Amino acid sequence: MLRTALAGLRAHLLRLLLTSLAIMLGVGFIAGTFVLNDTMEAGFSQRVTADADKVDVAVQPKDSDDVLPERVLERIRALDGVREAQGLIRGSAPVLGKNGKTFGNLPTTAVSVVHGPLDRTNIVAGTGPGGDDRAAVLDENTAKAQGFRLGDTITVLDDARAEHRFRLVGLLDPGLDQELSFTGAVGFTTATARRMTGEKGYHEIDVAGSAPGLEQAVAAAVGGSYVVKTGAELTEDLAAAAGVGTFTFTVGLLLFGVVAMMVAALVIYNTFNILVAQRTREMALLRCIGATRGQVFGSIVLESAVVGTLASALGLLIGYGLAALTLTVLDAFDTPLPTGATVSLTPGTIVIGLAVGVVVTVCAALLPARAATRVPPVAALRSQAEEQTFRARLPRGLFAAAFLVAGLGTTAAGMFVLEPGDQVSLFVVVAGGALTFLGVLILGPVLVRPLSALVGWIPGRLFGVPGRLAVDNSGRNPKRAATTTIALTIGVTLMTLISVVTASTRVTMTAQLDDQFPVDYVLTDQERESVIPRSVTDRLRAQPELSSVVRIREADAEVSGRRVRVGAFNGPVEPYVASGSMTGFGAGRAALNDSLAETLKVRVGDRLPITVPEHGTVELEVVALLDGSQSTLPSLTVAEQDFDAYFGALPDSRVMVDIKDGVPPEQARKVVDAAAAPYPTVQVASSTEARGQFDETLDMILMIITGLLGLAILISLLGIANTLSLSVHERARESALLRALGLTRTQLRRMLWIEALVLGLVGALVGVVLGSVYGWAAMRAMFAGSILSVPAGQIALFVVLSGLAGVLAALLPARRAARASIVASLAAG
Repeated sequence: MLRTALAGLRAHLLRLLLTSLAIMLGVGFIAGTFVLNDTMEAGFSQRVTADADKVDVAVQPKDSDDVLPERVLERIRALDGVREAQGLIRGSAPVLGKNGKTFGNLPTTAVSVVHGPLDRTNIVAGTGPGGDDRAAVLDENTAKAQGFRLGDTITVLDDARAEHRFRLVGLLDPGLDQELSFTGAVGFTTATARRMTGEKGYHEIDVAGSAPGLEQAVAAAVGGSYVVKTGAELTEDLAAAAGVGTFTFTVGLLLFGVVAMMVAALVIYNTFNILVAQRTREMALLRCIGATRGQVFGSIVLESAVVGTLASALGLLIGYGLAALTLTVLDAFDTPLPTGATVSLTPGTIVIGLAVGVVVTVCAALLPARAATRVPPVAALRSQAEEQTFRARLPRGLFAAAFLVAGLGTTAAGMFVLEPGDQVSLFVVVAGGALTFLGVLILGPVLVRPLSALVGWIPGRLFGVPGRLAVDNSGRNPKRAATTTIALTIGVTLMTLISVVTASTRVTMTAQLDDQFPVDYVLTDQERESVIPRSVTDRLRAQPELSSVVRIREADAEVSGRRVRVGAFNGPVEPYVASGSMTGFGAGRAALNDSLAETLKVRVGDRLPITVPEHGTVELEVVALLDGSQSTLPSLTVAEQDFDAYFGALPDSRVMVDIKDGVPPEQARKVVDAAAAPYPTVQVASSTEARGQFDETLDMILMIITGLLGLAILISLLGIANTLSLSVHERARESALLRALGLTRTQLRRMLWIEALVLGLVGALVGVVLGSVYGWAAMRAMFAGSILSVPAGQIALFVVLSGLAGVLAALLPARRAARASIVASLAAG
């Protein structure tokens, strides 16, 4: 039986080719993800080790907001065995662009650059500041984005927002420091860094020394108020912090890999199912000459194991290539990920890739192998294998109904019973979607015939006899057709769902932005504090081009022992009121976010005592609770006159500007920019720009997800091509008979093209319905008051592309069928 199984593999090598491709692509994606992850982790390790190897002991504060005072550094330097100890300073120091304004959402982070054996700054161009207090270094990404070159003069603001000018002497690589990669970095000497940031201490002290028990000596010197680590522990912590982003990245990619392997499993199952059906006489002959059911079962499983092993091995090579290509692309786009490490296949990746491919292939072949054991020996006497007929039996209907009822009920609970915006509701909807999909999967063979007739109605009339034959063939073997189309359905369902969620999120967020901020421009500061001079608002209010200018101020107060952010309310912000009313909001009244009200156990109508700097404790009447998931007002809001009385004449934290009707936006923007120009930290953002950035982000996410799901679509199309190819072989005698009765080669090819078109459209339509329904369900679960938006054009494009891709997948099988000899095919039957 072993020799027979291997001979069968050689005989059906071409038939298994597309199956192998499906496995190779699925394994390649998963293996590529692991290779990518391994390479990035190796890069992290190399860079972290290179940085932290210089440190023997590191001292850090227990709370990241605290600092290490100078006396701690002095105690460490006085210890025996300490060759060197350096304190590292870090704090905000905004760098101004060439336009004289700050850039980015957060101020640039200033760091101290030490020189000597404890220097961990990676200077990639120029030099470090050394001992020059008028020299500075920038991270290379900031320098590139703002157009700075070595030798230029850069302007940096200190903690009092005074301007200081420095000569740019070097560019640094922030390495794996996530904060510096996000905010940008500017490096100074230790003294200059202290002066610019206003920091009173160090955020870390690094120690170099080789004396035995150095760590214990340092710990004893600094006391129990600080954390003392060895260089090895520092390395591990830095690597772990840097690896958080890669873990999420890897898990996300693996989810798409799982989808691809799920689709590949369906293709494998369908292929072996067809092969077993076509080899009925062969199985029967084996039974006649003494093969047992177990031997027949084992031969099919052996075939699947060999195919899975070979395809998985090739998939590992594909994964290696995909990882290398991805790292090349990431490197070309200057991403902060470490792409310099050598790409390699680790033993763990090899084992996982082979195991996934072989296990999925063998498991997908088990049911067809079991069906092969049921072939009776008498079947060897038949001249032609009988085509299996499908009957919709009661158990199938009951199982499908149970899954559908459970799935739809679970989905409804997630949408209408649980609280929107809660993660639990989204998980419940996902579970409901999985149950519903299983119900559709069970019901698939029942749905194929009516859907094929519906989809094929127009082609059947447009293309005459070939069209009608194609429609009949598409529903001829419902189980096979359902298994073929369900692979495509998975991909189209996910793509439609993502499209609906993306479009609905865009519409929902835009509507909420319009409701909350019916303004054209918003002036803010990077620090998000009340630092915008009131003169800016006063100047804007004097401009005839503007219809309204509203200032927002914020400060901290104490409520029931808690520090709470308090803001002044004077419109035109329309807060989302959960209960109560903002009508007549004035002195002595307050509005709370519902989350804070729940924490304080406060309801509308209660009196709330708050402690403010100028007035001590005052009582306010709670007149409204605001929906904290949608409102952008502070946790506690009071009337403007009360705010000024409690906190004094604070600067503004935000200023919202609305253009007068009929004024060109370009003209109004010049007026707003002119008012903000004297203040480098005041940034102007328009609602149009905010929406544009939001749309760009959503479009990029959609493009990435669509590209990743494209692999599942490709595998499903391979499944259609494989099914048609095997079907052409199975129906060779039938095709020859049609040719003998007058069907031309062109008509035969057209018949197979239309059959593939119908199968592709059936899978796509089911996917569109499921994706649209569960896209809406996901939106209801994620956002309260979400607005459904179905991108009809995009979804129609998915359907059209699925049909065209199905036709493309049928080109080679149709060409092969048309070129077959009529006489030879009839004789073979």
